[in-house]
This record gives sequence, structure tokens and C-alpha cells, in this order.
Amino acid sequence: MEDVGVYLHVPFCERVCPYCDFAVIAARTLSEAEEECYVAGLLAELARRRGDFAGCSLATIYFGGGTPSRLRPESVARLVAAVREAFPGEPAEVTLEVNPSTLETGRLPGFRAAGVDRVSLGIQSFDDTTLRRLGRAHRAAAAERALHACREAGFARLSLDLIAAAPGQDEAGFERDLDAALGFAPDHLSVYELTFEPGTPFARAAADGRLAPCAEETAARMLECTESRLEAAGYRRYEISSYARPGAEARHNRRYWERRPVLGLGLSAVSSDPPGPGRPFGVRRHNPRSLEAWLAVVAGREAPEVETIGPETARGEAVFLALRTAAGLDAAAFAREFDASPRRFYGPAIDRLAAQGLLLEAAGGDLRLTPRGRMLSDSVFQHFV
Repeated sequence: MEDVGVYLHVPFCERVCPYCDFAVIAARTLSEAEEECYVAGLLAELARRRGDFAGCSLATIYFGGGTPSRLRPESVARLVAAVREAFPGEPAEVTLEVNPSTLETGRLPGFRAAGVDRVSLGIQSFDDTTLRRLGRAHRAAAAERALHACREAGFARLSLDLIAAAPGQDEAGFERDLDAALGFAPDHLSVYELTFEPGTPFARAAADGRLAPCAEETAARMLECTESRLEAAGYRRYEISSYARPGAEARHNRRYWERRPVLGLGLSAVSSDPPGPGRPFGVRRHNPRSLEAWLAVVAGREAPEVETIGPETARGEAVFLALRTAAGLDAAAFAREFDASPRRFYGPAIDRLAAQGLLLEAAGGDLRLTPRGRMLSDSVFQHFV
């Protein structure tokens, strides 16, 4: 039986960070009426879409955003219960993204009671100056309180997000962030290099000369330091930005890299529907980014963007998503799915990338990135999409 991971997007944020390009809605306060309207939309969309995943068992539930912890615990409990009713099976993890605010920290026991068993905490930095430069609403003391509160609420599974190469950040400051994070002994860490996404305030400031990105050499050393420090502390880098203690990998996130079915609910959510007759590589559905348009989709007045995935797209995604992981691409599995080896489709690109020291090809054709290839992964992936 195929299984499905369910992603629920909650767009509301106390403020919009200047580097963020996700579909979010600034809402310093979220009224019960606004919350109820959005939760009702998620429940209605689940009811409309569950049939497209008929026969699937439930693998994971993930509340992302935005800031899903802006929802009250009773709303999270309703959503968890509805998803579990829609699909048989026991989810391997139920994750909630949380920001370190007083309001959300106080709700942690309620979220635990609602069925959440894993928290992903958006720390980004333990330095107040860096947090201000990133436009974050919280400060380091609030982050520390939130981490203690997670443990007190009974969350054994805890993931932290950190940002490297923030404006004005130096290597010593970033190492202090790593020290602080390790001091709380999370079982999972995600470390992202800050990028200036098009259309964001940071990107506009950089284009106007008002904001300078971190030097590439400095950013590279921060990421190299991350790998050496975390591996020495018992974490394994299992994906470009993700580190975990053995057995603590983010199971929901792995679904994307493994191209497994995901039902995405909410504004801007993306679904990967399972393969079926006439769609051997599945279907991808994109919800609109505006609240009004998404509610129209939920009500049946509008249709989401639907893409039937063709073989060329599927092959490219199979390669570059697998290359994001430490395991890399299994050439035999690729050949079973696409009736030929990766080299049959991408031989010149493989040779070129291997000659540049970015890609390793094993005797059986398996592929994985070199350490240098991980640093330049975006340029590597362009050869396959």
C-alpha cells in the first residue's frame, strides 16, 4: 500500500521577515473568526481531496508556514483528528513549526496534547544583533525560554533552524550559534545559507546597494564548520541543509527528496498526487498564493494549477532531488523506473561535472555530490532540469 504525507500550510505571521519568499500574511493578532475561517477551509479542502489519495495510509503530518503555532491548540487538534480520520494508519511523526514568542511557547503543552510529537523551532540565531538584522520578531532570551519549554512540555523530538551568512555575521559569531544550539541537544538541525530571493526586501536592498551579501568564501567556511562541528557531535548530514542524530531524520521532508506522495492543504501548498492510469509519474497541484483565490479553490469556484508530470521532468527531478541527499542517486532504481541508466540520459553532464570535481560516479553508476558539489549544488542541478 502506498502512503501519504499531509502538509498543512498556515500563512499567518506576526511579521514578515525581509528574506522570506513564502506565501505569508502579516497578522499581529489573529482573531478567532479569522482562524476559524482558515481552519474550516483546510478541513473542506481535505474532504475534497482525500479521494485522490484513496488507498493510501497515513505516513506523516506536517504543519508549516508561515507560523502554524499561531493557531490555538484546539484548532491543531481538530486538524490532526481530521487527517487521521481521512487515512488509515499511525503517522510516524506529527511536526509543528514554532517561533519563539511568548504566546506560542505558552501553547506548547496544548500542542503536545493535540497530537503533535515533533517541534521545529525557528531559532535562526542566538545573537540579538543578528536577529535584528534578519528582521526577526524574537530575541535570544525568548529562544532559550522556548527551548526549555519544549522539553518541559514533553517534546523528545526537537529540530532547530539556524541561518548562516546573515548580514554582518562573522565566523566567530556563527560558531557561537552552533555552540548554543548544541547546548540544547536537539535531535535534528537544519542550517541554511541566507539567500536573497527575488522580490524580497533583502533582494531589493541588495540591488540598490543598501545591503551586502556575505562573502562567498566566508559563507563556505561557515558551512564547512557546520559539517565538521555537527558530525563531531554525533549528527549525520543526510541532506544538503539537514543534520540528524541516527534515526531522527525528518521523515516528512524525506518524502519530497524521494518523490513520494504528499497532500498539500492550504494557501500555496503543493501536492504530489500518486501515479495512476495515464499519469505514470503522478500529478502535481499548486494552490494559489492569495487567500481569496485559495478559498475560491476550496469552494469549487476556481481550479488549482495542475501539472501532469512527464518523463523528462520526472527523470530530472529524480536525479537532482536524490543528489540533495547524502545517499545520492541509486542508478539501479533509476533504471527500473525509467528503463535506462542515468548515463543514458545525462552522460555528457555527468562527465563534465565529474571532471570539475562536483560529482562522483560509482562503478555501478550511482551518483552523489562531492563536498565541493554541495557548495555549488544549484549550478549542478541546472544540468538536470
